[in-house]
Amino acid sequence: MIRQSDLPDTIPVFPLPGALLLPRSRLPLHLFEPRYLQMLEDTMKTSARLIGMVAPNSGSGDRTLHTIGCAGRVTQFSETEDGRYMVTLAGISRFRVMREVSGFTPYLKADVSWTGFERDLGKAEIDKGFDRPLFMKTLSRYFESQELSTDWDSLKEADEELLINSLSMLCPFDPEEKQALLEAPSLQTRRETLVTLMEFAMRGGQNEEILQ
Repeated sequence: MIRQSDLPDTIPVFPLPGALLLPRSRLPLHLFEPRYLQMLEDTMKTSARLIGMVAPNSGSGDRTLHTIGCAGRVTQFSETEDGRYMVTLAGISRFRVMREVSGFTPYLKADVSWTGFERDLGKAEIDKGFDRPLFMKTLSRYFESQELSTDWDSLKEADEELLINSLSMLCPFDPEEKQALLEAPSLQTRRETLVTLMEFAMRGGQNEEILQ
């Protein structure tokens, strides 16, 4: 079990639009730009092997990154014949970007705070209000409306955290919507946000009242 005190104060960050990593989830990455190959090489020399996934900030202001991201530990990587890398990150904990660090590396680094995300390092969360039959009905309608396909047997058998987090990561929401899912303070809030986004998409993006 990783303790919060074991996490570094400064980590490399990968500002990838639309990518979402959540604690206790896995995110595959395809690295080919020289700066990110260098980031991977440097990361593998550290004991923590952490890369921070954080969305670029598309809003106004001086910040180039969103305030909240999620760090993942490099657990798998393989090299292709043409020098690219396929990497898997295992989500460890969310973090707050305190300061972007300029230095001698071609990739971004940030000073981060892990305070407030202690729950991320614990066991899987429980959503006590989770109504699986109702959720699956909404999910089925959403997938049909978006012309998406999936392995329904696997979804029906997945525990609630894996189900909710996997859908949050994989569904084709826009970057700001995925940021809202990342910042949800609890699994229940993330599930409620996920349902809201699915209902919103099924209404064609019309901003009308959504019944929970």
